[in-house]
Amino acid sequence: MEARWLERARKVELLVLDVDGVLTDGGLYYGPDGEALKRFDVRDGHGIVLCRDAGLPTAILSARVSPAVEARARELRIPFVLQGERDKGTGLDRLLRRCGLPAEALAYIGDDLNDLPVLARVGFSAAPADARPEVRERVHYVCESRGGHGAVRELCELILRAKGLWERAAAFHPPSP
Repeated sequence: MEARWLERARKVELLVLDVDGVLTDGGLYYGPDGEALKRFDVRDGHGIVLCRDAGLPTAILSARVSPAVEARARELRIPFVLQGERDKGTGLDRLLRRCGLPAEALAYIGDDLNDLPVLARVGFSAAPADARPEVRERVHYVCESRGGHGAVRELCELILRAKGLWERAAAFHPPSP
């Protein structure tokens, strides 16, 4: 691991995730009744479970509101879910009040321009490989994987390894939700 972000990853106490373009591939699918559907990667979900079981909680901070996101967060037992946060900087402030942590203790992975205010404030910032160039230029770590295709899992493993929790997390393999 590179020393320039290893220490930042080691200090993470809460991993915060954007949804569209990070937990999903950014595409919107519509069902026959007009309901918006989203595709989630099972490997990303397993990464979230590994973090949770190792004592590293996760959160969702999304500009959109989606019942599918609420259902996925419930399934993965994500303790903090903030949707409809069009101003993500304000959403981050709300999350910090709820979780009781300083921004420096958070990691955030985002992919688009509206994520920049959060990425600039957290202790460890990341982006999927297919994030906007302006985002990739400003984060501590750019994933090799694309959004909705393993970027979250990659970041989960990286943080767990940096914190010395990977061996314990990998020793127990719960079924992926």
